[in-house]
Amino acid sequence: MTVPNSGPTPAERVGDLDRIERALRAAVRDALQRHKRDGDPVAVWREGRVVWLGPDQIPTAGDESSDGKENGTP
Repeated sequence: MTVPNSGPTPAERVGDLDRIERALRAAVRDALQRHKRDGDPVAVWREGRVVWLGPDQIPTAGDESSDGKENGTP
């Protein structure tokens, strides 16, 4: 029994770096929003060390720069 082609193969999906990057960005954005909403701090890497951000310091989706990256934050 054959399965109809329902999309890209696993090898093709792994090679789709744009899709992977979008998924990772969405996951980080969701995690940051959840931490901010729940009042939990997050650890980020800044200037070569780990820094804890309190919920009020966690950037929102609108705080991101045009390339989607924060200065030292996920």
